[in-house]
Amino acid sequence: MRSEQPKTVYLKDYRAPDYLIDETHLTFELFEDHTLVHAQLVMRRNPAAGSGLPPLVLDGQQLELLSLAVDDVPLGEGDYQLGDSHLTLQPPRDEFVIDSSVRIHPESNTALEGLYKSSGMFCTQCEAEGFRKITFYLDRPDVMSKFTTTLSAVQKDYPVLLSNGNPIASGQEEDGRHWATWQDPFMKPAYLFALVAGDLWCIEDSFRTMSGRDVALRIYVEPENIGKLQHGMDSLKKSMKWDEEVYGREYDLDIFMIVAVNDFNMGAMENKGLNIFNSSCVLAHPETATDAAHQRVEAVVAHEYFHNWSGNRVTCRDWFQLSLKEGFTVFRDAEFSADMNSRTVKRIEDVAFLRTQQFAEDGGPMAHPVRPDAYMEISNFYTLTIYEKGAEVLRMIHTLLGAEAFRQGSDLYFDRHDGQAVTCDDFIKAMEDASGVDLAQFKRWYTQSGTPRLAVEEAYDPVAHTYSLTFRQSCPPTPGQEHKEPFVIPVAMGLLDAHGNELPLRLAGEDAADGTSRVLAVSAAEQRFTFVDVAHKPLPSLLRGFSAPVKLSFPYSRDQLMFLMQHDSDGFNRWEAGQQLSVQVLQELVDQHQRDEALSLDPRLIAALRSVLADESLDAAMVAEMLSLPAEAYLAELSEVADVDAIHAAREFARREISRELFDLLWARYQTCREASRTTPYAADAAQIARRSLQNIALSYLALAASDEVVDVCEEQFEHADNMTERLAALAVLVNSPFEAEKANALAKFADYFKDDALVMDQWFSVQAGSPLPGGLERVEALMHHPAFTLKNPNKVRALIGAFANQNHVNFHRLDGAGYRFLADQVIALNALNPQIASRLLTPLTRWRKFDSARQALMRGELERILASGELSSDVFEVVSKSLA
Repeated sequence: MRSEQPKTVYLKDYRAPDYLIDETHLTFELFEDHTLVHAQLVMRRNPAAGSGLPPLVLDGQQLELLSLAVDDVPLGEGDYQLGDSHLTLQPPRDEFVIDSSVRIHPESNTALEGLYKSSGMFCTQCEAEGFRKITFYLDRPDVMSKFTTTLSAVQKDYPVLLSNGNPIASGQEEDGRHWATWQDPFMKPAYLFALVAGDLWCIEDSFRTMSGRDVALRIYVEPENIGKLQHGMDSLKKSMKWDEEVYGREYDLDIFMIVAVNDFNMGAMENKGLNIFNSSCVLAHPETATDAAHQRVEAVVAHEYFHNWSGNRVTCRDWFQLSLKEGFTVFRDAEFSADMNSRTVKRIEDVAFLRTQQFAEDGGPMAHPVRPDAYMEISNFYTLTIYEKGAEVLRMIHTLLGAEAFRQGSDLYFDRHDGQAVTCDDFIKAMEDASGVDLAQFKRWYTQSGTPRLAVEEAYDPVAHTYSLTFRQSCPPTPGQEHKEPFVIPVAMGLLDAHGNELPLRLAGEDAADGTSRVLAVSAAEQRFTFVDVAHKPLPSLLRGFSAPVKLSFPYSRDQLMFLMQHDSDGFNRWEAGQQLSVQVLQELVDQHQRDEALSLDPRLIAALRSVLADESLDAAMVAEMLSLPAEAYLAELSEVADVDAIHAAREFARREISRELFDLLWARYQTCREASRTTPYAADAAQIARRSLQNIALSYLALAASDEVVDVCEEQFEHADNMTERLAALAVLVNSPFEAEKANALAKFADYFKDDALVMDQWFSVQAGSPLPGGLERVEALMHHPAFTLKNPNKVRALIGAFANQNHVNFHRLDGAGYRFLADQVIALNALNPQIASRLLTPLTRWRKFDSARQALMRGELERILASGELSSDVFEVVSKSLA
């Protein structure tokens, strides 16, 4: 902890390490009240770092040094300097061996960084800088070493001892202890180190690689959860097969392991050969996990497996290059999920999340480029910009180059840099060399922050039969970047005639038309594209598939948006047209509310949704997505000044009107879906997920009628559903209903039945935390005293406090500021327990500029109170200080 300002680290100051570590030999003696770590580092002077023998500065935090030797010569206190975060000594020659022993205390490590205990199990989390809390080391990603690890523990308490690589030896010790040694043949940085020791069960399987090697697959978990692993194993095997087929990447060790732990700051970690997962990202069973949870497990398992190449075999030179591995791997896992499920629905979900959350980050005090220039605390830069926007940057390269050239570029990248720690520039250079395309201007996506705005104007010449689109791009100022140069923005588009037919696209100067859908590369601040041989004025379909992460502006009328909803061949743009129509209608309702007028819903929205509901040929998942109104958070993001109460009132009014006008159609679709659910065994496949999605959104609309028949079907679904997706949806409908007795009964039954399942209880917390009914804060405060809740578990914090502050806008943004005070109190408490979780919890307060002056003052006041609360971690200090700047 610290009260002074932490130092800022700058990309421009990067220099190669003075020394390298060729071999790392670790021995862990695990005890209940401490752990002894013995490290032997085989080191040498880095030939790329210049001449001479500068002092060796090893990272180390919260370590009790017991012994230190160089080349078997013990060092006394006068032979080194030991500070709070570094150990400095003078090497005797270019090549040398350091031996050290330290004592650490994983049993009291609530920050869950380094080596810690989770539910009696020893486990690690070393990314980004957790390894320095295990032993003295060059804890930076460009120092790669071959690791050999030996673990020793009491066998009856810790029968399973795991680390990276392949097992090479094991044996018994005195006093009931045993040991195991693991060796990883691949060079890796310290952040990829992993260790697990516990009383674990596992399921086993195998995978035959494309070269004919058999790889053992194991997923470890505490005994009570052994029945929730098959979906994770199936997802792993699908991932391995997909990565071979799409990227030509084969797994390289003899064994691949996953371990599920309950206390984890992130979703999962890609440690080489030994992935450590938050239990929420690997445990899945129909009775306890929703469809969304099943899909998340599939995606996260894939993401961490794909890191074996995009992150492990080729890693990042420094933490400024974090998106090199994360953005690339998010793009890869998104493509995998699209291939496994509905590609259009996956794209819709990703874009909805990006525009609501990442665009807000781009417009806030923590805005930063995909490759940041500076940071105070690297843990704060595991952001949506690094991950989600980073993935969009990769998607744009894929769009501009085409699938074949992109694959050639990725092959060249992996071949050229296997076993190296590299930069985003190295990745772009591989893409350029493979494709022959100059991406120099495109690289501005890595260096410029903010969300570009793309305004489009049309012009039609009925005499010349030409149709022109003029694009004007701009990007608002962000912290440290007042002026932005033009980006390269790929705009996938098509033109529709009056009957909804796609027109052949021929640009002026071209000999012939080139298909009916194409990509325009907008690279200037203003740029015009003219199409020829256009007999009648067309309607443009722009930014198909959301081909670039920009805010697009085109003056569509509501009738034109309805036309696109019905006729656009691009599934994403059909949904997008519906979203734009909904936004226009909802913004009109917000204006009416602010003028104290009676609210009146544009009947065109009802007509559009009626046609969607009535169209039996549409995919059920698409129907469900198109019935989903834009979220309050997205409407707030679109506002210059977000009027929380007006947005909530407008959206709820629209939902009630849709329920009233379309009740019969919604009822019919619900009954059809529910009957299929009753008569079909559960499966987490695309068709069933789509059906349940439509069923549940129909129920949420029907419940607004507050009729006895709807309450009856809701209770029936809650009581008799054979899966968590339907049960939880029914519970949420009851929780948000005026039927107090039925609500209390369902909540009590749910909690009693699932009281011993921590992940299901997290869902129980979230449903209540997200309810917009009055008294939301008081309900959350009461739930914090529930025996199933603890501030020490990140999943609990996210499920209750995070869900309230991020999703329950109308209650969190209460005019008396009580929601803000509550969140600040929790951040102050968590700052001492788990700084990473505390800083991430702060996000809603950082967006204070988005609201009216009264709320701005209240939110700023709470940020100032946090800043003055005492010794802040660097994680929290950075976010608060930047938010107030």
